[in-house]
Order: sequence, then structure tokens, then C-alpha cells
Amino acid sequence: MRKIILWMSVSLDGYIEGPNREIDWHMVDEELHSHFNDRLRNMGGFLSGRVTYELMADFWPTADADPANAGPVAEYAGIWRDMPKIVYSRTLETADWNTTIVRDVIPEEVQALKAQPGGDLSLGGSDIVAPFLHHNLIDEFNLYIHPVTIGRGKPLFPETDARTQLRLTDTQTFGNGVIRLNYVRVE
Repeated sequence: MRKIILWMSVSLDGYIEGPNREIDWHMVDEELHSHFNDRLRNMGGFLSGRVTYELMADFWPTADADPANAGPVAEYAGIWRDMPKIVYSRTLETADWNTTIVRDVIPEEVQALKAQPGGDLSLGGSDIVAPFLHHNLIDEFNLYIHPVTIGRGKPLFPETDARTQLRLTDTQTFGNGVIRLNYVRVE
């Protein structure tokens, strides 16, 4: 069965974006971007909310047409365009680039998606994390901790009374100081 893997960059103090949605503090250099490409190209699909999808759709479909985006950035543009995507949104009417719109996170539908053949599913975006956590649908947490504190903004995890027990399975340190932590849910 495929797994749903939360895949997010986060500041050391737990934020995924600043108060004005800025992510200019992300430290994605060639090494880290190549790592992302190597891991993401084998996924079976990308799952996101509307905001994340629209941010991605504003840049990645044509990113490789710009000569300034050579190397891993240009390579990721092709990965993103070709990858099946599901965007969870109650307001989005149309989506391009191999994207399916789904209105709600329904546990039975997500379980059916996980039962399909293919690679694991990458979950990204902050607002979509809450319903996936609420329904206990996240199998792995793949977090990239950037060595910066931003003080305020949007936290990765919503407030909740639920507790999820995790086990650390892997770590990786990159030359720019970013650390990857991989956790699996303890059943």
C-alpha cells in the first residue's frame, strides 16, 4: 500500500511561512534541490491544498523555459508538470497540468487512493495538514528544518487535542545547514 508522506520545509521555530506568506528564508541550494528531485520523481502523486497548488502552478509549469533556472530547478519543472496532482479545494473550479480537484478530505477516498498501485504520495501545504492529521492519514513526516528562526507566521501544525506518536527513522544534514528528519507514525 502506498504511503502518504508529509513533505515540508520549516523554520527552526516551527513556521512554514512568514506573516506575509514569505518563504524567502528557505535555503534551497543546488544540493538540496537535487535531493528533492531525486526523492520526488519517484512519487506516485502530489497532494496539496488550493493555496499551495496555486503557488506551484504560478511558477513551475514554465520554470524550465527561463535560462536562469538551469540544473535542478529546470529538472523539477518537468517533474512537477508530469506528476499526477490532487488539489483539495472547495473553491477552485479548474486546474491544469495533470491535476484533479477534490472537494473534501474523505478518509475512505484517501484509503482507496493509497490502495492504488504506484509510488507514495507527497502531501504539501499547511492548511491541508489539519484534516489529514485529524483523520490519522499521514504515514510519514519528512521535514526539512532550515537553520533560521522567523519569529512569527504560519505554523506547520495546527493546534489539536490529538496526539500522534512518531518514530525517527532517518536524518540527513546538508551543506547549507538544513537537516532532514524522517518520522513514521507508530501504530
